[in-house]
Amino acid sequence: MKKKTVATLGVGAAVGAGLGILFAPKSGKETREELKNKITDLRNKVKDLDIEDVKKYVEDKINVIENELKDLDKEKVLKVAKNQAKKIEKECTALAKYVKDKSDPILSDAVNAVKQRALEVTKQVLAKLES
Repeated sequence: MKKKTVATLGVGAAVGAGLGILFAPKSGKETREELKNKITDLRNKVKDLDIEDVKKYVEDKINVIENELKDLDKEKVLKVAKNQAKKIEKECTALAKYVKDKSDPILSDAVNAVKQRALEVTKQVLAKLES
């Protein structure tokens, strides 16, 4: 098997394991700990390989994955979610104003209902992230 194919297979397995863990129904702390353990296991297995090029490639990719995972901390996710909530509120407000100015009250009521529900959903998501 070619070196690059083996390395690609290893990285694919690492990424698949990482994604599987991230989407598992566990708490964030449990998920991050399990992922950390899986990365450590993978790193140990990589160290046992005889092919130096493969070891280096996989090790480099593991480091990249670890650094990306560090960026997935709760504070950054919460900040992104808050920015998205503001954008959603702004867009809903603009739509409600446009519909109010251009159409009948029936359409305006429907848009306001959508806006209200969108704001409720964003508040629920933010509350969950903040807890």
